Amino acid sequence: MMKISRQFLLSFLSLIFINYYVSAQARIAELREAFLDPHSEKVLVAAHRAAHNEFPENSIAAIQKAIDLGVHIIEIDVKVTKDGIPILMHDGTIDRTTTGKGNPEGFTFEEINQFFLVENGKATTHKIPTLEEALKVSHGKILVDLDLKSEKIYPIMDVVVKTNSMENVFFFDSDYEVLKKVKAEDEDFMLMPRAYSLEMADSAIALFAPEVVHIDQKFYTEKVVTSIRNAGARVWINALGKPDQAIRAGKISSVMEELLIYKANIIQTDEPKRLLEYLETNPGTN
Repeated sequence: MMKISRQFLLSFLSLIFINYYVSAQARIAELREAFLDPHSEKVLVAAHRAAHNEFPENSIAAIQKAIDLGVHIIEIDVKVTKDGIPILMHDGTIDRTTTGKGNPEGFTFEEINQFFLVENGKATTHKIPTLEEALKVSHGKILVDLDLKSEKIYPIMDVVVKTNSMENVFFFDSDYEVLKKVKAEDEDFMLMPRAYSLEMADSAIALFAPEVVHIDQKFYTEKVVTSIRNAGARVWINALGKPDQAIRAGKISSVMEELLIYKANIIQTDEPKRLLEYLETNPGTN
């Protein structure tokens, strides 16, 4: 039997790592290029609370699933424990999504780490992830929308910097005072303000010169989209709620026609796999 030298093995493993690193860098560079170009024809799919159809929302497993599916962006929600550790959690309490009860920001990380995530009312083996864990998994593989669910934003920004995630992370909030603090901390942080009208979208653009603006269906018009794109930003719209329900009912073509009628750039959904498949089989829409 032929012996493999230690040097050969190390060289082989190094080559695998280099190829993986180069591939990951190319992937994130491609995503950033599409994300930062408001006039790109590529429609990006954002997985709401990561790809949580098979795994608990805001879990590492749901993030990895989104990566495996080829999703472009994950949306994750961030809170901060009593001792300053950013964690992934959407609700004001952990009652719905874990085996525990109470305000997540009222626990230390050691205390909250005793609980398990719940899926469809049943306890799983998945733990509440830290933001650092989530960003390490997603680094170089997928863009990340950080939905700020805490007023304690400085520990969150610290983790983004610590994990070298500034190129694939952007911050989302409807509170412009919070986003002002983010921008004041570092001009290079990417932002997505939420707007509820054309006037508010104009205000967000003037204040932040953001990379993307989150708009609602009620004022999704050609005028709004043109205004945002001409300012150099992308347009984010949701399929959450009734559109996703219609997609699950097999009406994806009509839903996508409605969502893309004015050429929104990014669609957030609870059904990322279905949207990706549709875009792949209907190249004229992407």
